Amino acid sequence: MNSFYLGLIIVLLLLAIFDLVTGVSNDAVNFLNSAIGAKTASFRTIIIIAALGIFSGVIMSNGMMEIARHGIFRPENFYFSELICIFVSVMITDILLLDIFNTLGMPTSTTVSMVFELLGGTFALSMLKIMGDKTGTLSFGMLLNTDKALTVIFGIFISVAIAFFFGALVQYIARLIFSFNYKKNMKWSIGIFGGIAVTAIIYFMLIKGLKNASFITTTVNAWINTNTAILMAACFILSGILMQILYFLKINVLKIIVLLGTFALAMAFSGNDLVNFIGVPLAGYSSYVDYIANGQAAGPGGFLMGALNGEANTPTIFLLMAGIIMVITLMKSQKARSVVKTSLDLSRQEEGNEMFGSSAIARTLVRKSISFSNGITRLVPDKVKSVIEKRFNSNEAILENGASFDLIRASVNLVIASLLIALGTSLKLPLSTTYVTFMVAMGSSLSDKAWGRESAVFRITGVLSVIGGWFVTAGIAFISCFSITLILHYGGIFATLVMIGVAAAILLRSRKKYKAREEKERKEKNIDMMMASNDKEKIWELLCKHTRETLSRVLAFGRNNYTGITEAFLSENLHSLRKINNNLGRMKDNLKKTRKREVLILRKISVNVALEKNTWFHLVYNSAEQMIYSLKRMNEPCKEHIDNNFNPLPDEYAGEFQRVSKLLDVYMEKVRKAIENNDYEDYEQLFFASNHISEEFSNLRHTQLERIQKEDKKVLNVSIVYLNMIQESEELVSIVRHMLRASRKFQTN
Repeated sequence: MNSFYLGLIIVLLLLAIFDLVTGVSNDAVNFLNSAIGAKTASFRTIIIIAALGIFSGVIMSNGMMEIARHGIFRPENFYFSELICIFVSVMITDILLLDIFNTLGMPTSTTVSMVFELLGGTFALSMLKIMGDKTGTLSFGMLLNTDKALTVIFGIFISVAIAFFFGALVQYIARLIFSFNYKKNMKWSIGIFGGIAVTAIIYFMLIKGLKNASFITTTVNAWINTNTAILMAACFILSGILMQILYFLKINVLKIIVLLGTFALAMAFSGNDLVNFIGVPLAGYSSYVDYIANGQAAGPGGFLMGALNGEANTPTIFLLMAGIIMVITLMKSQKARSVVKTSLDLSRQEEGNEMFGSSAIARTLVRKSISFSNGITRLVPDKVKSVIEKRFNSNEAILENGASFDLIRASVNLVIASLLIALGTSLKLPLSTTYVTFMVAMGSSLSDKAWGRESAVFRITGVLSVIGGWFVTAGIAFISCFSITLILHYGGIFATLVMIGVAAAILLRSRKKYKAREEKERKEKNIDMMMASNDKEKIWELLCKHTRETLSRVLAFGRNNYTGITEAFLSENLHSLRKINNNLGRMKDNLKKTRKREVLILRKISVNVALEKNTWFHLVYNSAEQMIYSLKRMNEPCKEHIDNNFNPLPDEYAGEFQRVSKLLDVYMEKVRKAIENNDYEDYEQLFFASNHISEEFSNLRHTQLERIQKEDKKVLNVSIVYLNMIQESEELVSIVRHMLRASRKFQTN
């Protein structure tokens, strides 16, 4: 039996590695968002600074392990076997839950997931222990640390509203002071701003980091607490003077503030959130060591784990290994970049492709906000409005090449997030760094008017989706860990092995799906290059290439689905027709997004070229969209006909239609190759070929109209559907011909 538990401890430590990878991939948004969003430095430099912060935080993280040891449950009333069951359930749930959010590119809280997983697992076994207690003395209060759990939950969720409010308020004040053209308003104010920012970040590092460091003695800690006000005042004066001097030396002070803030938040992340990844496995390891030393006589089901109430003395080797894994993950993880991208897309200053759609609640909020804003505006004097409008003229924004927002907003994000987290820590309220940093960024975006009339509904939908995901995280974490704990408790060794195998299989499947999505996104990399570039000729070249790739993809899609509709109708395959209908809907949405992005890019090219090519660009995309609509009009009657089990298409009709539809299939492929290769030498030949195919379909249509006048009523329904297929096929020929002509005019000089 001891060998089984030793194996479980090894599995827990291995799961800790996976949890570190998935956790860092999600939480990287906390400290990378501002520096990457403002293009403060090269990605390599930002990662190096974040890595240094992570290592610093890892060294100081020892005191934060208590929550996994006795923060949620009361270990003195649980047996060794019971706690190991909870620990394994927590790790399985945590890895799967975080991997799902990473794959979706959605930031979530590792703190919330761990707390609610521990709650779910502990509640499951507490319920069983109380039901099996013959003395009737056991209660949930003796098993669950309910006061601590409620404090954690309250602190985490109240931080959402507080962070958003202060992020919006401080950014509004900062923009009034500096405006978007901040360089002309920095001469004497940068010293004060820099002093406040650096002091806030250093205060954050003292309160959040050094306070829990193992090398800080009680005496030193007490001295820091006693003299905090004096230390901060001195720091403000010295850093303010230094920032002003650096400004006169033409050094970008804002970049220093952002990079310092990145270091501080990375340090806080690893120092505070490391417990979320390795706290549970290390608690399991400590439990096993205590059991082997003192509990073998009582057995795993008879040895109580009161030893976990003691201080956590985490072996240094575990902390260093954790730090190394976190840094490597930060450098290599594509999922981390995906999560960062979600946050940046919701907060970027310029409009572009929106990740989220429009929701009813977002539309209502926008309408109410506009109405409220208009009411406030009417009360403000015209002179004040004029001054405010000048300060908030985003056309003067100073953005680094490819940046989502400027250095002023990046600085505010980091300073406010640092202060709120430090304040929460000093008040002994555990806050989620994810929730605080994300909501501060959203609040500052709102104040900066990054959510314009054209993007507000999409951005608000995105924010609500992320916040909704946080509440879902809590619920799923609790229920999943509750269920898995019961399965492991009743299923024993066999259930444990099966659940670990299932978790591994799900992770492998998730990895394959993410790679497929990543490959798809890689094909769209030209969009990012065009948005980041200021070279008009290069943008035009990339735009032409991207348009050719899009049209080639649409034509291949149209050809495959046209053939699919025909074959599915003839074989009465309802499942295929339904699948095609879904595919057409997705392609329509993708085309809409692609067209919007390319319209934004078209505005970045030379004005003369844009005026000359604009019409043909829109005609190209009109043709692509018309192709999808035509296929939908063709598919719907076929699907309805088969769904109603009406008479099949007679063989005579099928034979004549297939003969002509093959001509269209070949024609679409030739046009696709011509557009893809930007080769229009056979343009005249293709144009005449389309006339021939149109004539063939026209003949079929006339023949079918004559049949309808003479046919039996039993085949009337199928005759009407067949006539619709012919008419839409003829329309497709015209659409492809127009697409070829518009593409030629757009691509060639």
